[in-house]
Amino acid sequence: MLDSESQTLKDILLGENLITEEHMKEVEEEHERNGKSIREVIIDFGLLTENDILEAIGRSLGLEVRFVAIEEDPPREVLKMIDGDTARMLGVVPIAFDGTTLSIILRDPLNYQVVDEVRFIVGKDVNQIVVPESQVEAAIEKYYPVDVTTTMHDMLAELNLDAEVKEDTEVEQSADQLEAQANEAPIIKFVDAIMYQAIKDKASDIHFEPFEKEFKIRCRIDGALYEMAPPPKNLALPVISRVKIMSGLNISERRRPQDGRIQLKIGGKPIDMRVSTLPTQYGESVVLRVLDRSVVNLDLDALGIRPENLAKIRDIIQMPNGIFIVTGPTGSGKTTTLYSALKEINKTEDKILTAEDPVEYDLEGIIQLPINESIGMTFARALRAFLRQDPDVIMLGEIRDLESARMAVEASLTGHFVFSTLHTNDAAGTVTRLIDMGVEPFLITSSLQGVVGQRLIRRICPRCKASFVPTDEDLMLLGLDRADIGDNKFYYGKGCQNCNNTGYKGRKALTEIFVMHSQLIDLVLQSSPTVVLRDKARELGMVTMREDGIQAVLNGETTMEEVLRYT
Repeated sequence: MLDSESQTLKDILLGENLITEEHMKEVEEEHERNGKSIREVIIDFGLLTENDILEAIGRSLGLEVRFVAIEEDPPREVLKMIDGDTARMLGVVPIAFDGTTLSIILRDPLNYQVVDEVRFIVGKDVNQIVVPESQVEAAIEKYYPVDVTTTMHDMLAELNLDAEVKEDTEVEQSADQLEAQANEAPIIKFVDAIMYQAIKDKASDIHFEPFEKEFKIRCRIDGALYEMAPPPKNLALPVISRVKIMSGLNISERRRPQDGRIQLKIGGKPIDMRVSTLPTQYGESVVLRVLDRSVVNLDLDALGIRPENLAKIRDIIQMPNGIFIVTGPTGSGKTTTLYSALKEINKTEDKILTAEDPVEYDLEGIIQLPINESIGMTFARALRAFLRQDPDVIMLGEIRDLESARMAVEASLTGHFVFSTLHTNDAAGTVTRLIDMGVEPFLITSSLQGVVGQRLIRRICPRCKASFVPTDEDLMLLGLDRADIGDNKFYYGKGCQNCNNTGYKGRKALTEIFVMHSQLIDLVLQSSPTVVLRDKARELGMVTMREDGIQAVLNGETTMEEVLRYT
């Protein structure tokens, strides 16, 4: 079912014969499938450009259309006619006032209610000008920036007025009461401000955690968790209910884990969030995994991998068939490395298929399939279907069991190149893990081309970087002596505003590359333990993650604490 704005756009485009009924039906199906707006789907399909759509809206409604929204800053007194909260909430920016009529630009030019509301707020006639949505978002960001600290402080003060609500009444609240509470303006503003701050700080996860006497909100930035100003305990239920409403979850179900997804735009950027709820002793714990496409640079050269290892990875991924595995714990950047490798080899003459749980980033020219185990769409089943689609390259989100491992081997032996991930501690441990799963050693030696073991470590903030001379104890922890470091200095971050006083800003990958060398084949066929495989690989030139980390310390990229923590 289309909302009123989408239905109006559909009527305009069909009425002007700019799109056929058949195409519109396909657009609506895609809209239902992935949640994108009708306008975005039409542009993605290449049926019309954004300018075509804006001109059609302008003609239909008799409105002026501009493709450059604001050529010079509106006067301050004009901007003050609409306050920041209203501008951000309604998606509106005033750009000119002639004494009787206020000219505005809107995020959604077909939302008539917004125009009426602005007319009521300012008490003047309102003239709407149609402009690209991105320009409205940029104008809101420029003229009405969010001071999150002050905003959250004010909202907490406003929300605290209801602090007398007894917590033992939470259980008795009906779904309707919960929904009404979660849709109150202060709660909406509070949750929006948290998400805005987290995305501004480039957080990868947001945690909402209720405890017996407090309600914690923490964000993971560059791999470490930081706590935000804690709101009152009695806000846990309405705030978590608000997040569940935004992600389409059942707010009255608080006994079972649930998974959902939030899609929104912040500062004009599309943000996806994967939502996971977990029932705990004191209420539901909720984690939002932030998938901000503008933060992730899907380029192998941008991952901070040492040049020798990068050259080995490039050699492996250009092979005509075989298996390439990236391994490491959760949050070690495996998916980003795989996506970057796929993007590098993505050529018109090759067909690339991916099976992922879920699809995290859209890659142009690559067919991506979301895994859905509830309907039986498992990795193994997806791979079986892929082999009938005449692919050249297949990416399997994860090798989880013997069935998916055997299918990956079969695909590689029939002339396909397979990318995948596996959870092991290091690159050499991948071989042992596959054997433990039940894959025969001779199949591993004939299909596995290489494995990347990976960790993400934080980089020292460049603005507050300072050097120091390591003690003998420091060197002993890293397995070094004075002769090993020569004239190299060690560095740390003092902490500044740029890095939120953490001393770190951004991350880089530590890697080790296990290549299936001819001298390793006999050891694999004998099912040799991981330590034997690792030692032989080092003899053949493999640099371990610890050694890669020590080099990063000597280069002044990271601290010894980070290397000791992750390797």
